[in-house]
Amino acid sequence: MRGPAMRLPPRIALSALARGPSCILGSGAATRKDWQTRNRRGFSDFNIEPLPDSDLEESSPWTSRNRSEPTRHIACKKAARNLVRDLLEHQNPSRQIILECNPGPGILTGALLKAGARVVAFESEKTFIPHLEPLQRNMDGELQVVHCDFFKMDPRYQEVVRPDVSSQAIFQNLGIKAVPWSAGVPIKVFGILPYKHERRILWKILFDLYSCESIYRYGRVELNMFVSEKEFRKLIATPKRPDLYQVMAVLWQVACDVKFLHMEPWSSFSVHTENGHLEKSKHGESVNLLKQNLYLVRMTPRRTLFTENLSPLNYDIFFHLVKHCFGKRNAPIIRHLRSLSTVDPINILRQIRKNPGDTAARMYPHDFKKLFETIEQSEDSVFKWIYDYCPEDMEF
Repeated sequence: MRGPAMRLPPRIALSALARGPSCILGSGAATRKDWQTRNRRGFSDFNIEPLPDSDLEESSPWTSRNRSEPTRHIACKKAARNLVRDLLEHQNPSRQIILECNPGPGILTGALLKAGARVVAFESEKTFIPHLEPLQRNMDGELQVVHCDFFKMDPRYQEVVRPDVSSQAIFQNLGIKAVPWSAGVPIKVFGILPYKHERRILWKILFDLYSCESIYRYGRVELNMFVSEKEFRKLIATPKRPDLYQVMAVLWQVACDVKFLHMEPWSSFSVHTENGHLEKSKHGESVNLLKQNLYLVRMTPRRTLFTENLSPLNYDIFFHLVKHCFGKRNAPIIRHLRSLSTVDPINILRQIRKNPGDTAARMYPHDFKKLFETIEQSEDSVFKWIYDYCPEDMEF
């Protein structure tokens, strides 16, 4: 259970809790009031960094790579009308803020404005901005345009974030204020995930969600995203599909109500290069990509996500629990618990009504949350979590 992604400050290695090759970590309960005003780096003396997906590379964050891939935009007016229906539903459009990611030529933007919505367009390509600003003329809605790539906002591996990619600075300028987590959905985000970086972005958003950082500082922000069929199948997977059921499915389904809205053929989208020009398919790979369908998925954070036993104070330990269990998904869950916790595993499994022989592959997302919270609230031991460390894993 060692690796570069799970790091402890050196003071833990030197503390009385360190015993040979292991550290025993205590994890107390916390409420939203406790962590609401605190920076994540100060949440805990232990400050464990969760084990990321193998696609996430700390040493070479994707946001700094050279050329951006071509962007996809809504090109079909019928598809735009359907999206307006999905995004606004039966709500008063003037009270709903829609953040549209890379609207491009503004087909959907115009349809939203016509319906009376307040739209904030995050456009990464300067070429499109002059075409977006005139859209609010003769429209009932309100439009604000921000020159920023939404998917590259608030990079996690930079100590200092530039104001032009900081959600805090941008939202302040837009007049968007935070609301309590228990309130309704304050903002809806619509976007098409870049197909080369879908998984990276989904992981990054997960970290932001559980830590209440970035857009989630402002409440239960709802995502409405077009994703590829491959990632869609993984997002909604359950133990009934062991070939697709992975850590990401557990974490997303614990955090959000994940709902499939509809499928859209690639013919409904246009493809533009970073200079705003239509891309012409020259290679077989591009042609095949254009033939793929996209799936619109709504991810609404649950009001009940955070409890006294699962919060931004300790979500990283929950991540590690799930990752550990899926590391050997067919091993009995009791074996994982003996490696992870000092609490009596038999007693814990009895409380959540699971058999010692059950495996991670057979546990549903809500089972993992219940397992974690049961360990957290256990009174068997003050220090509940065990972490094997190695000196080179420490951050000095």
